[in-house]
Order: sequence, then structure tokens, then C-alpha cells
Amino acid sequence: METPLLSLLLQLLHGFALWLLSSLHVMLALAVTLHALMKKEEVHKAVAWIGLAWLAPFGGALAYWLLGINRIGRTGVALGLRAAWRSEGDAAEAFAVPEIAVDAPLAGVARVGRLVTGKPLLAGNRIVPLADGDNAYPAMLAAIDAARHSVTLLTYIFHNDAAGNAFVSALGAAHARGVQVRVLVDAVGLRYRPTGVQKRLKALGIPCAAFLPPGVTRLLSQVNLRNHRKILVVDGEIGFTGGMNLSAHHWLATQPAAPVRCLHFEVRGPVVTDMQRTFATDWAFTTGERLGGAPWFALPVSSGPVLARGVTDGPDADIDHMRQVILGALAGARERVRIVTPYFLPDEVLLSTLQTTALRGVEVDIVLPVKSNLPLMDWAMRPQCDELVAAGCRIHLSPAPFDHAKLLVVDGAWALIGSTNWDARSLRLNFEYNLECHDAELVRALEPLIAARIAAATPLDAAALARQRLPARLRNRLVWLLSPYL
Repeated sequence: METPLLSLLLQLLHGFALWLLSSLHVMLALAVTLHALMKKEEVHKAVAWIGLAWLAPFGGALAYWLLGINRIGRTGVALGLRAAWRSEGDAAEAFAVPEIAVDAPLAGVARVGRLVTGKPLLAGNRIVPLADGDNAYPAMLAAIDAARHSVTLLTYIFHNDAAGNAFVSALGAAHARGVQVRVLVDAVGLRYRPTGVQKRLKALGIPCAAFLPPGVTRLLSQVNLRNHRKILVVDGEIGFTGGMNLSAHHWLATQPAAPVRCLHFEVRGPVVTDMQRTFATDWAFTTGERLGGAPWFALPVSSGPVLARGVTDGPDADIDHMRQVILGALAGARERVRIVTPYFLPDEVLLSTLQTTALRGVEVDIVLPVKSNLPLMDWAMRPQCDELVAAGCRIHLSPAPFDHAKLLVVDGAWALIGSTNWDARSLRLNFEYNLECHDAELVRALEPLIAARIAAATPLDAAALARQRLPARLRNRLVWLLSPYL
């Protein structure tokens, strides 16, 4: 039987527990508020996290701790490597282009790239488009087969299929004849389809690592921060980059069940040094091994007419680099802008800039797949199209097979090529790599690839948008609310 004394004691304990929990909630919410105010650069994100912390006791603070804090500390690694490269002498800097050398209409775009990235444009590059795995894979494999000193490979997906087997064999043969080989694959990309590729490479004696493998303490906090870059460098002299993973889906001649079109590029010249440095930074961050000098880097040699600059982007010191370069290119456009991307969910600023660009009289063509491999992305994209079409942008839906290519071309003289998609994941969360290219000849080689896509596409005009049924519109609007997280 409960005595008055025991009852009073229980009441006191209950009151103390409530006070303790309330105090703890207030302290955690205050901590989130202070951190978000000091660290978040976008008002709506700061407000959302602060509101969640106060309105969802403990759960809001836990969610912020897991998902809201950027824990990628790569700056020290990058600074240490840059200091080492400077002490060795920067041969690539000899090819740096004075800003005034760029044609006047695009001089402002070049200036944006220099100020955002801190890197100069480099002259003397040759860049060759390689359509689909049918052209890209044989060129990449031939380069590996001819390697004399080193091969570095960074990719998001490395499937254990016909394409993956070909690359494992080529890398194994290179390693067997004494070539230094390093392979870095994104940890989540490795798990898209359990492949065992990492085990196979290690069994051959090839150093291979997974970028940001999920662990107990970072399962949620870092699972969104993926390395989406695609970089292959051979002997420090020849590079390959673009949007293509290592998968038979891209090798159309093998007649895969789910074919995927894409675009990759063969690169020669001084900018290959930047590609190798990007790999070296990611490798040092992942493994602690620093790659410098021979056999990883070679003296740059002028190989063509393209002025190029590597643009790295990621949730670290490089955050927003790609977005700012894209905004600079759109602001500088005078005649036409052509965009090819598999996923299109630009933020409010990019969306408004695209509309303003079209309203200025610039021709804006946006080429998207009629159906991607992610239905949610397709649905979330549609609500944005009304505003773009109303402003004068032309949207083209290219037919199957799914088109995974990524291109931005401006005024027939400037191109951004690489791994970045037009969505929040690529522009805010992923580690990406692109090349900013100034060269009319290169753009002339890209224009037919875009024109062919447009010719085969179905226009998504105002009439087509008006024909959408109400259930589809409601579905699209509901999924659109998730666009910052897709």
C-alpha cells in the first residue's frame, strides 16, 4: 500500500524527471539553433532544422546530428597535398591563360571560374567526345593496356559484368607487368549491385579502396555524401572523364537488358594534371597514402587548342563551385544555352536564372529523358516545367534508351562536361568533377550530338503540360515536395 511519504517521493521524482527532460530538450534545441545559425548558408534550411529541433523533442536534435552536420574534413588533406605539389614545381601553371585571352563575351564566365575555383584556365588541351560505352570503353581499355608507369581509376559504380570484367582484366594485366595501379570506388556505388569487384581487384594485388564506407556512427550522417566522380588517368598523360560508370548498361553493342546512353571524354594536355590531383586528394583522404611526382604525374605537353579548367565540387571546401560556375555561364549567355541531363531538379535560384535567361531572348533548350531510371525524379521534375515553358525555355524529352549524358553548352564556344546532374544531390551532396572548356571546335563536335537528341525527342510544351490529368498533377506535386532530398 502506497504511503503518503512514498507518494510524495514519487511525485518529486516525476517532477524532477520532467524538469530534467525539459531542460535537456531546451539545451539540445539551443545547441542545434546556434550551430545552424553559424553553419547553414541557406535561410530555409536553417529555419527548417531549428524548427524541427524545437518542435520534435530529442528526435529533431538527433536528426540534425545525423543528417544536418557536414563532417567531411578533407581541407587539411587537400592543403597538404597542394603544398607538396607546389614544392615540386607546378609545370601545369606554365600553360595558365591570362584572363584577357578569352574572347570578350565569355571573359566574364572565365573570370567566375577562376575566382570560384582558384584555378587558372590551362591552354594546350585536346578533348574528344566518346559516345556510349561502345566508344569510351575500348579507348579506356586501350590506354590501360598501353600504360607504362601508372593507372588511377575513380568511379561511382563498378559492376561485375562484361564491362567490369574487361576492366578488371586490363587492370590486373597492367599490375602484373609492373604498372602502379590504384582504384577508388564509392562505397554506396559498390552496393548498388553486390559485385565482389573490390575483392577481385585486391586478390590480384591491386590497391583498391571504398570511398566513405558506411559505418555504425556514420550510417546516416554520410550515406548521402557520395563520390560521383568518374576519372581515369594513365601515366599522368591521358585522362578520361564524363558521366559514364563502369557497367555493361552503357555498352550497347552487348545488347544489355536495360541499355543506358551516355557520354565520356578522352583528355590530353595540362588539365590532366588537375584530374590526377583530384584523384590523389580523394585517395589520400580515403587511404592516407599520398601520391606525388613520378610515376603518378608527368610533365604536361601541349596537345590541342582547348582552354580547360577542372571544377571540383563537393560537401567540403569546394561546396557550390559547380552551381556558381553554371550560374555564371547562364548570366553570360548571349545567344543560346543547351542543357542535356538525366535528372533535372534545379533549386529556386537556378530555376529563376534559367527563366530570366530565356526572357532575355537567349535560346534555352533542355534535353531530358522521357523516362529515367528513377520515376520519382521524373514526377518531381514536371511541376517546374510549367514556369520554364512559360518563360520561353524549350524542353525536349528524348526517347529510350535512357540518356545518362551530362552537357551544358553556351553560345557555341563554351562547354561544361563531366559528372554533374542538375539536382540537389549533385549540386550539394555529391563529390563531382567537371571540365570547363573554352573552344568553338569542341562545341562544334558536341552540337550534333545535342541536335540529334532534340530531333528524336518529343517537345514538352504548354499543350502537353495542360493535358496532364489531375491525379498525375497531384502525384507530381506531392513528390516535388521531396525534391531537395532526391
